[in-house]
Amino acid sequence: MFTRIVKLELEKENVAPFLANFEDVKEKIRNFPGCTFLELYNDKNDETIFFTYSRWKDESDLENYRKSELFKGVWSVTKPMFRKRAEAWSVDTVVSL
Repeated sequence: MFTRIVKLELEKENVAPFLANFEDVKEKIRNFPGCTFLELYNDKNDETIFFTYSRWKDESDLENYRKSELFKGVWSVTKPMFRKRAEAWSVDTVVSL
Protein backbone atom coordinates (compact mmCIF):
# COMPACT_ATOMS: atom_id res chain seq x y z
CA MET A 1 0.00 0.00 0.00
CA PHE A 2 1.22 3.50 -0.78
CA THR A 3 -0.06 7.07 -0.89
CA ARG A 4 -0.28 9.38 -3.88
CA ILE A 5 -0.26 13.13 -3.21
CA VAL A 6 -1.02 15.52 -6.06
CA LYS A 7 -0.75 19.32 -5.78
CA LEU A 8 -3.05 21.29 -8.08
CA GLU A 9 -2.76 25.06 -8.50
CA LEU A 10 -5.83 26.44 -10.24
CA GLU A 11 -6.75 29.72 -11.86
CA LYS A 12 -9.06 31.51 -9.39
CA GLU A 13 -12.05 31.41 -11.76
CA ASN A 14 -11.69 27.63 -12.03
CA VAL A 15 -12.06 26.80 -8.33
CA ALA A 16 -15.87 26.39 -8.43
CA PRO A 17 -15.87 24.35 -11.67
CA PHE A 18 -13.06 22.17 -10.31
CA LEU A 19 -14.97 21.46 -7.10
CA ALA A 20 -18.15 20.70 -9.07
CA ASN A 21 -16.27 18.26 -11.29
CA PHE A 22 -14.56 16.63 -8.30
CA GLU A 23 -17.97 16.14 -6.72
CA ASP A 24 -19.09 14.31 -9.87
CA VAL A 25 -16.06 11.99 -10.09
CA LYS A 26 -14.90 11.43 -6.51
CA GLU A 27 -16.89 8.23 -5.95
CA LYS A 28 -15.74 6.80 -9.28
CA ILE A 29 -12.10 7.47 -8.41
CA ARG A 30 -12.49 6.10 -4.88
CA ASN A 31 -14.19 2.96 -6.20
CA PHE A 32 -11.60 2.35 -8.91
CA PRO A 33 -9.96 -1.07 -8.35
CA GLY A 34 -7.04 -0.71 -5.96
CA CYS A 35 -7.98 2.71 -4.54
CA THR A 36 -8.64 2.38 -0.81
CA PHE A 37 -8.88 6.03 0.26
CA LEU A 38 -9.42 9.46 -1.31
CA GLU A 39 -9.44 12.96 0.17
CA LEU A 40 -9.27 16.45 -1.27
CA TYR A 41 -7.55 19.22 0.68
CA ASN A 42 -7.60 22.99 0.16
CA ASP A 43 -4.72 25.18 1.30
CA LYS A 44 -5.71 27.34 4.28
CA ASN A 45 -3.96 30.41 2.89
CA ASP A 46 -4.58 30.09 -0.84
CA GLU A 47 -8.02 29.05 -2.07
CA THR A 48 -6.59 28.12 -5.48
CA ILE A 49 -4.27 25.37 -4.20
CA PHE A 50 -5.63 21.85 -3.72
CA PHE A 51 -4.11 18.49 -2.87
CA THR A 52 -5.52 15.07 -3.59
CA TYR A 53 -4.47 12.35 -1.19
CA SER A 54 -5.19 8.80 -2.26
CA ARG A 55 -4.09 5.38 -1.09
CA TRP A 56 -3.50 2.51 -3.49
CA LYS A 57 -2.98 -1.21 -2.87
CA ASP A 58 -0.23 -1.48 -5.47
CA GLU A 59 1.62 0.71 -7.97
CA SER A 60 0.01 -1.26 -10.80
CA ASP A 61 -3.42 -0.17 -9.51
CA LEU A 62 -2.44 3.48 -9.81
CA GLU A 63 -0.97 2.86 -13.26
CA ASN A 64 -4.19 1.13 -14.35
CA TYR A 65 -6.13 4.17 -13.14
CA ARG A 66 -3.80 6.55 -14.97
CA LYS A 67 -4.34 4.58 -18.20
CA SER A 68 -8.12 4.33 -17.73
CA GLU A 69 -10.87 6.18 -19.55
CA LEU A 70 -11.96 7.56 -16.16
CA PHE A 71 -8.60 9.25 -15.61
CA LYS A 72 -8.46 10.53 -19.19
CA GLY A 73 -11.88 12.12 -18.72
CA VAL A 74 -11.04 13.62 -15.33
CA TRP A 75 -7.68 14.93 -16.55
CA SER A 76 -9.09 16.43 -19.76
CA VAL A 77 -11.48 18.53 -17.68
CA THR A 78 -9.05 19.37 -14.87
CA LYS A 79 -5.78 20.09 -16.68
CA PRO A 80 -6.98 23.26 -18.49
CA MET A 81 -7.93 24.71 -15.10
CA PHE A 82 -4.32 24.83 -13.84
CA ARG A 83 -2.25 27.96 -13.47
CA LYS A 84 0.84 25.80 -12.89
CA ARG A 85 1.74 22.26 -13.81
CA ALA A 86 0.51 19.68 -11.29
CA GLU A 87 3.06 18.12 -8.96
CA ALA A 88 2.76 14.53 -7.75
CA TRP A 89 4.47 12.29 -5.23
CA SER A 90 4.12 8.60 -4.48
CA VAL A 91 5.13 7.95 -0.87
CA ASP A 92 5.34 5.03 1.53
CA THR A 93 4.19 5.42 5.12
CA VAL A 94 7.14 5.28 7.51
CA VAL A 95 5.26 5.97 10.75
CA SER A 96 1.55 6.23 11.47
CA LEU A 97 0.21 6.87 14.99
